[in-house]
Amino acid sequence: MKWIPEHVAKDIETTAEQGGGEFSAKDYHDPPPAPLINFDELTKWSFYRACIAEFIATLLFLYVTVLTVIGHKVQTDPAKNTVDQDCGSVGILGIAWAFGGMIFILVYCTAGISGGHINPAVTFRLFLGRKVSLIRAIMYMVAQCLGAICGCGLVKAFQKTYYNSYGGGANELQPGFNKGTGFGAEIIGTFVLVYTVFSATDPKRSARDSHVPVCAGTAPIGFAVFMVHLATIPITGTGINPARSFGAAWMFWVGPFIGAAIAAFYHQYILRAAAIKALGSFRSNA
Repeated sequence: MKWIPEHVAKDIETTAEQGGGEFSAKDYHDPPPAPLINFDELTKWSFYRACIAEFIATLLFLYVTVLTVIGHKVQTDPAKNTVDQDCGSVGILGIAWAFGGMIFILVYCTAGISGGHINPAVTFRLFLGRKVSLIRAIMYMVAQCLGAICGCGLVKAFQKTYYNSYGGGANELQPGFNKGTGFGAEIIGTFVLVYTVFSATDPKRSARDSHVPVCAGTAPIGFAVFMVHLATIPITGTGINPARSFGAAWMFWVGPFIGAAIAAFYHQYILRAAAIKALGSFRSNA
């Protein structure tokens, strides 16, 4: 077995001496890949319950975060705040906490129902990794976008004047940055988020950290959102979630999906060494 890299050998053990000639997991196992199209899901209430959970979670996420962004713009507008524009709002730090904190809360609440995606880019990466079927991925994305629309609709209903005056809290490329810079920022930001999601939910980590409370898995995800917002708000306002930027410029949709795809490749084929493990299975069967 000299052809197996050392880092892969630490995770697998051979049973050849027992006549099997196959590899088996020491302390974890990967779930079987989801079928590309699974019509049986459409007959189960759990499927629709998961879609509803994604819809409500994204609605709440947009409602709280967009209100925070609009509140910040109102409080820093010289025409509205003539006393102290610099210290009269939550600032970039507060906006980042709003986004990261809401993701922490909502992922914790919905993880056991829908998986707590709340982001089409995360759903897209799960589809690429064969963790969800095409039907579930499409339905999740539809639910997330509808939830985003309804969340913004609530904000507009409660604060119509401010909503219209400040562009509905939509993302926009900041002065001094070109579209290429904004596009790259969205790709890198989404990579950080999706990479964190799959590192935190990796079956290997779940097995070895089974004594850690469940909230410990959601904390890194929320914190990743917080950190990415701190870095990217000055550039694009931070998209990294196509549902958040629904209807906005192309970079807020294409960028997150490319970042998610890169994170999928890096996690599955570099860190998890899926290609090498598949080759090892092929050779053992041969």
